[in-house]
Amino acid sequence: MAKYDIAILGGGPGGYVAAIRAAQLGKNVAIIDKDRLGGICLNWGCIPTKALLKNAEVLHYIKNAEAFGIKIPKYSVDFPMSIARSRTIADQLSKGIAFLMKKNNITHIEGNGKLTSTTIIEVKKGKSKQTIEADKIILATGGRPRFFPGMELDGKRIISSKEAMSLKKIPKKMIIIGSGAIGVEFAYFYNEYGSEIHLIEMMDRIVPIEDEAVSKELARNFKKAKMKIYTGAKVSKIDALKTKVNVHLERKGKKETIEGDIALVAIGVTGNIEGIGLEDMGVATEKGAITINEFNQTSVPKIYAIGDVTGPPWLAHVASAQGHVAAEHAAGHDTTPVDYSNIPGCTYCQPQVASIGLTESTAKEKGYDVTIGKFDFKASGKAMAAGSTAGFVKLVFDSKYGELLGAHIIGSEATEMIAELGMAKALESTWHELATTVHAHPTLSEAVMEAALDAMGQGVHQ
Repeated sequence: MAKYDIAILGGGPGGYVAAIRAAQLGKNVAIIDKDRLGGICLNWGCIPTKALLKNAEVLHYIKNAEAFGIKIPKYSVDFPMSIARSRTIADQLSKGIAFLMKKNNITHIEGNGKLTSTTIIEVKKGKSKQTIEADKIILATGGRPRFFPGMELDGKRIISSKEAMSLKKIPKKMIIIGSGAIGVEFAYFYNEYGSEIHLIEMMDRIVPIEDEAVSKELARNFKKAKMKIYTGAKVSKIDALKTKVNVHLERKGKKETIEGDIALVAIGVTGNIEGIGLEDMGVATEKGAITINEFNQTSVPKIYAIGDVTGPPWLAHVASAQGHVAAEHAAGHDTTPVDYSNIPGCTYCQPQVASIGLTESTAKEKGYDVTIGKFDFKASGKAMAAGSTAGFVKLVFDSKYGELLGAHIIGSEATEMIAELGMAKALESTWHELATTVHAHPTLSEAVMEAALDAMGQGVHQ
């Protein structure tokens, strides 16, 4: 039986990062995964979807090129090639992760792993079976799309995000259930390629975890793009027929049916905690997630858990951050727990959405006396030059001390801009620091400075 200091079950953005960090600390490490390294994020999520969304953005510029003084009288769309581009990028990155395993002398074992004791993992691949022993084990088995009874996936007419990334042709009419990041990203993508989009959300607004002003602005832009939005709507069931789907929903006390070519179910994620031996080991779970402490230890101290199996927020960068913490703690190294109050959330439709910290309403619910600073991109010289003036920066401050409580951006490069505000919040910055930090001109990031000035009553360009 092969023995290791640390064994990691799962090779996604949490697992492979944990493996590399543990190896850097001199530990003998094994990583076990049934599929290609990189997990859902790299192979079927974060990375290939961003490639698709870039395709859509380029298509948008081509369709609107005349606004930039460029006339393109004829163009054609090769949809299979667009899909192939995203798959090629995912393949390249997966091979890159495999290279990093070799570079760091990490043993990669292919197969399905299951705990048979607190230090032993049984790995099966086809008819073959092997067992390995490890002093510490990190569970990083990831997640899968969530669905409710009545909307079971068939992979053809009722699909998840995975199938949405590899359709053979553009659907004429796509119904998307769920308006979180996955739902609105695919709504933007397929709408740009010509699909008639019907976006259904159970809550009273799309992207419901974002600030209300952001939800309103994104809905305005989506409606302008001719998407149909149904909020406060509950889907009871989906009928998959030979050539179409019927989505049955209820809103405002009335029942209705929407007919389409494909229904994409994008209502969230659930962790892969089944079939890996948790019950036999006494690893505690709650509401479908493994419970952990600040160092990502489970109820069994030798066993750690990171990523989607630990519950929300289901984000790749959270899994990677947890992977660092778990690996360092398991290796006996000093570490800093993840600050869950300072996790950026990013949505890559156009306009992009990014946020960190408290929304205005949540800050008020927590008892803060808040001051809001806001700057619209329509007043930004760089945004005007780029032809992307939709959206704004909205900052939430504590009125008493000027401390930054939350930041909310909707605009063309929101997902890049949010990093500055994450750093500012981590350093407990106030509106004064943000307002007096000189930002290059012209840049979109000047909107952060302008929003801070606005909160102080000193706005210049608004």
